[in-house]
Amino acid sequence: MTTIQFQVSGMTCGHCEMSVREEVQEVPGVTGVEVSHQTGELTVASAEPVDEAAVVAAVEEAGYQAARSA
Repeated sequence: MTTIQFQVSGMTCGHCEMSVREEVQEVPGVTGVEVSHQTGELTVASAEPVDEAAVVAAVEEAGYQAARSA
């Protein structure tokens, strides 16, 4: 299993988390999504490497900004 972490800006509530989770779950290969508006962290799990640009695009589709965590 592979996990990738991102920082997401602009989330303020549980509804924000749900919006991000729903969009990111649609990215091909994603098997799990954990997101917290309190920390701004997004963790994406997959069996194989996932296209990071597709994850960022999914977060943007939900209305937020994302960047890969260092």
